[in-house]
Amino acid sequence: MEQQIAPLARLAEQFGRLPGIGRKSAQRLAYFTLHMSAEEANAFAEAIVQARTQVRRCAVCCDLTDQELCAVCRSATRDGSILCVVEDPRDVAAIERTHEYRGLYHVLHGVISPLNGIGPEALTVKELLRRFEDDLVSEVIMATNPTVEGEATAIYLARLLKPLGVQVSRLAYGVPVGAELEYADEVTLARALEGRRRI
Repeated sequence: MEQQIAPLARLAEQFGRLPGIGRKSAQRLAYFTLHMSAEEANAFAEAIVQARTQVRRCAVCCDLTDQELCAVCRSATRDGSILCVVEDPRDVAAIERTHEYRGLYHVLHGVISPLNGIGPEALTVKELLRRFEDDLVSEVIMATNPTVEGEATAIYLARLLKPLGVQVSRLAYGVPVGAELEYADEVTLARALEGRRRI
């Protein structure tokens, strides 16, 4: 019978609650923390507490920040006429890594999913609509994921926004760079054909 050390078991249980961490990985992480110095362990715990208490949603775009406004909303060099709507703060980080997009963002913090009991009221839709009161935004890029829920959310939002006189576009989908056509599914190939462009 395996010996249970209650504090170690509780620590492993907490690590196991993290996404993508299974039982064995949680145990490895728990044992790893035991080998940290007291200073390293305190710094680790303090970083968790600080992130939890100091990170909040931007008052404008709902991205994560430790100030009233995020760095993108504070920037005077961003194009305020273009708004990219994403599901999650991690999507903002992914788009920013391309260094191609210079507009603003709006983070929904989820997608519409009736099967999971998530309707538009659970998302930041009201905050999104508030951003059109000053008539500065002329184009909205729907950058939700190409899932059933992501598509449904994009369509729902497009229907809300079109009467406001803004152009609504969707990210193009298709065959990823480096992939081979024979391994692409029919939907991906169909989207790639629809989104083709001149060269």
